[in-house]
Amino acid sequence: MKRFFLSIKKFEEEPYSKILGYPKASKSQLKSRISELEKLKIELISFSGPTIIDKVSILGKGYVGVVVLAKKGRKNVAVKIRRTDSQREEMKNEAELLKTVNAVNVGPKFFDVSKNIIVMEFLEGEKIGNWIKNLCGKGSVKKLKDTIRSILEDCYRLDQIGFDHGELSSISKHIIIGKTKPTIIDFESSSIKRRVSNVTSVTQAIFIGSGIAKKVQRIYKVPSKENIIAILRNYKQEQTRQNFEKLLKILKL
Repeated sequence: MKRFFLSIKKFEEEPYSKILGYPKASKSQLKSRISELEKLKIELISFSGPTIIDKVSILGKGYVGVVVLAKKGRKNVAVKIRRTDSQREEMKNEAELLKTVNAVNVGPKFFDVSKNIIVMEFLEGEKIGNWIKNLCGKGSVKKLKDTIRSILEDCYRLDQIGFDHGELSSISKHIIIGKTKPTIIDFESSSIKRRVSNVTSVTQAIFIGSGIAKKVQRIYKVPSKENIIAILRNYKQEQTRQNFEKLLKILKL
C-alpha cells in the first residue's frame, strides 16, 4: 500500500495537532514536541493505520501514548508520542525496558528516545487475531504451529531474564505477525520487579481462554485444557528449559 508522508510541521495544524498532543495540548507543548522530533531527526509523518482519532489514521493508541508512522532518513519507523494525560512523566523508562528485551532479541528494535517520544522499528504486519482468522489453505497448520512456537520462545526468553510483559493475556493487541516472524510489542506496562508470566499468559490466551483459542482449535486439534493447565502449573513452579520443552511437546509444537 502506498503511503503519503507529510512534513512534521503539519502537527501544528488541526486535526493533526490532536495526535501530537493527544488528548489536549497547549501551543507551547506542541512546539516543544516538534522540536523533539527535529532533534530525533524525524522530518516526515504518514497519517495511516488502523486506529482513528478525529478522522486521522494512526498506527495505534494506548494508555501511555499514540503511535504514528514516520521517516527517519529513508527508513520507515514507528514513533510513540506520550499522551499529555499520561501518568508517566517521560518515555525514557519505557525505552530502557525496550532495550532490555532487545538484548534477548525480543520486541521491535529501539532506535532513539527523548522526553516525550520513542523511535523504534516499524513492523509491517497484522495483529495475531486477524492473522489466524485469515489463515487458510495448504500449509496453514505448519505455519500456525511455527508462529506459535516462535512467540512462546520469545516469551521463554523474557521469563528467563525475569521480565514480565504484563499484558499478554490480551494477546490480540500485543503481537504482530510480520512477513518473516511474529513480534511482541508494547512494553509500557512491563516490569522486572514482579513475578513473570509470559509463557503462561500466552499459552492460556492461545489455547484456553479467548476467541483466538477457538480459531486455533479449528486449524489443529489441541490437547484438553486440563492437560495444558497441569503442564503449565509445573512450568510456573520451575521455569526450566526441560519444563518448557514438555509444554511444547503437549501443544504439538
